[in-house]
Amino acid sequence: MLKKRLIAGSLMAAGIGAILVGDAYLKDYYVLPFPFYPFLFCFTLAAGYLATRELVSIIPEPNRPLRWVCAVGVLLMLGSHFVLAALHPSGWSKELDPQAWKLPAYVSGGFILFAFLVEMWRYRATGHSVTKVAHSLFVFAYLGVLPSFFLKLRWLVFEDRSNPGRPLPDCTGLMLALTIFVPKCCDIAAYFVGRFFGRIQAVPLLSPKKTWAGFIGGFAGAAAASVTLMFIGKGQGKEVFSAGWLGWVEAVAFGVTLGFAGILGDLAESLIKRDGNAKDSAQTVPGFGGLLDVFDSVIFAGPVAYLWFNGQYWLSTLR
Repeated sequence: MLKKRLIAGSLMAAGIGAILVGDAYLKDYYVLPFPFYPFLFCFTLAAGYLATRELVSIIPEPNRPLRWVCAVGVLLMLGSHFVLAALHPSGWSKELDPQAWKLPAYVSGGFILFAFLVEMWRYRATGHSVTKVAHSLFVFAYLGVLPSFFLKLRWLVFEDRSNPGRPLPDCTGLMLALTIFVPKCCDIAAYFVGRFFGRIQAVPLLSPKKTWAGFIGGFAGAAAASVTLMFIGKGQGKEVFSAGWLGWVEAVAFGVTLGFAGILGDLAESLIKRDGNAKDSAQTVPGFGGLLDVFDSVIFAGPVAYLWFNGQYWLSTLR
């Protein structure tokens, strides 16, 4: 099991790194107003569809919604962010459309109506129709809305206060790397520390293998990953990260905060599996289970990272 985890984890880390590097390389060759990031686009839609299939399969019958209905909502929500990048008029402004939430809000409202209409059309007798609608919205929120914050990081650009109307250098790749690898490093550190030193269970009902020692090791691993990536960012001349609003102290705090969010994401998926009486979400990834078992921590880390970066920049304007 450990060997499979190491091999699969290394391959996934290499694949994610290749996606980030490949998109960063291609962005200088786009003819669109804003980079479309085709590798991230393909990965997002593929992972969104597979994860939707896994999550729907966990929901017990007879409350299980239609898989294709949930998939339509999730894919439309995830894809809407890339559409905004392609359709925005040329020129940079503080109100970047790829950062805006107007189209995703329309998609959310449309899907709520659509989920109700599908169950109204399928209705034959009193049963579980309302519960199916509720589960459809749950899948949409968990796999469509929450990951949207992660995707928004790809177009998150800040204004240069010393040169109003101009953007600071692009650090979106580094932001994505932090949001992915910090919670995953927390997972890895927590796994090994808990495996060798863990004695006292932290949440026995949700996840019996998680220990307090593992949590402490996870926080240390997350902080180390955050500081390391921040140092790499400085080495690349990333002014956003070297301008003082994400220094060493902030990097450690960011790592611990994002690590904690990742742990909560892991426990949230454990809650879903426990409620659905499933050990793993699927058997897609050797040594891990399904895609949900791999990306559960990132799902919760995305909104926290998005709010952190925006909040830190806002606070830096007050200094």
